[in-house]
Amino acid sequence: MSTAGGEIAALPGDPPGGRRAVLVWGLGVAVYFVAITYRTSLGVAGLDAAERFDINASALSTFSILQLLVYAGMQIPVGLMVDRLGTRKVLTLGALLFTLGQTGFAFSHSYGMALASRALLGCGDAMTFISVLRLGARWFPARRGPLIAQVAALCGMAGNLISTLVLAQLLHHFGWTRTFAGSAVGGALVVSLAVLFLRDHPKGHEPPPAARGGGRGFVRRQIADAWREPGTRLGMWVHFTGQFPALVFLLLWGMPFLVEAQGLSRATASELLTLVVLSSMVIGLVYGQIIARHHAARTPLALGTVAATALSWAAVLTWPRGHAPLWLLITLCVVLGACGPASMIGFDFARPANPPERIGTASGIVNMGGFIASMTTLLAIGVLLDATGDDYRAAFASIFVLQALGTAQILRLRGRAHRRERERVVASRVEAVHVPA
Repeated sequence: MSTAGGEIAALPGDPPGGRRAVLVWGLGVAVYFVAITYRTSLGVAGLDAAERFDINASALSTFSILQLLVYAGMQIPVGLMVDRLGTRKVLTLGALLFTLGQTGFAFSHSYGMALASRALLGCGDAMTFISVLRLGARWFPARRGPLIAQVAALCGMAGNLISTLVLAQLLHHFGWTRTFAGSAVGGALVVSLAVLFLRDHPKGHEPPPAARGGGRGFVRRQIADAWREPGTRLGMWVHFTGQFPALVFLLLWGMPFLVEAQGLSRATASELLTLVVLSSMVIGLVYGQIIARHHAARTPLALGTVAATALSWAAVLTWPRGHAPLWLLITLCVVLGACGPASMIGFDFARPANPPERIGTASGIVNMGGFIASMTTLLAIGVLLDATGDDYRAAFASIFVLQALGTAQILRLRGRAHRRERERVVASRVEAVHVPA
């Protein structure tokens, strides 16, 4: 909830935060960190996977498409699970599933078995981020929400950093099976820690009994009430438009684009992928601080990032003399680093629009946006590459179509969402004045 001056107001009954909150939330973030490491591991192994399973570009993109399809399809069910069962159970189950998926991927020798493993991994991965958002909302004051969410995303990007720096080297030295099987040890560790130490909320801040609900009526009511809020829908489209250019690049197509289309060595391409991650970590902290202090900056930051991303891709894809110069590719990667933090702004629209007992469901709706866009773009690039004889310029031009769609929806919904937020602020002030002593 924001004040008239654009800052987030303190709410009665806010959790106190503190050292214990940091420790419990940090454990949830550790689970998310491992999930991101597994999710993005294929980004540095795409060329190896194509050789191992003897597949073309479309079949290779199916790995990530299936993983994201499962992820996106699970978002609303996971949001409902988090609202009803609590964070501890859902996060622990997610960690168990993505660990099993990564282990199965390590020992896959057929394309079908590898696909099944990535689907299982996607299912577990889908349970992590919404749980971490709910954990932050239950353990920290509302005014810390934007910064806490950006820091969680930053830690997730550190998992991406492990993929691009460490996993790529291990894959080169130890091969497929030992690298992926060894990485699964991290999953087993966080499963054990979650079972032993994770807690849903601080003592004295239990969710209201009504939030537990029951039956199909609860499910319909949670989804309908969350979707009815313009802030939830605006958040979904911000996430849709902001996230996918960087995720597609990091998850699968960045390495092939830089090596095959731009003529870079694998080492240089890996460094550029690392630059995207480092840029995201820095920009995430900056965005989190700005939004925590000036809530009105949400829409300008989101739209500004989308515009900068579109301009950067246009410059690279239309460069007239063959390969784009290295300085332009570096600029592109720095700008792509802003996509993740910009997509996180979507949660900052949904959070004040929904009560705490509906945060999981609303976050699930928002989180679907970026992964639906990413899945669509992954498929489009793979199909266009096969259809055009590996014309990366034509394939990556599909990015602009989804950016245009998302931007139009953001512009359509932003006024309605802002008016609704102002109404909530006025109502909360009236209630505060008239609360009996």
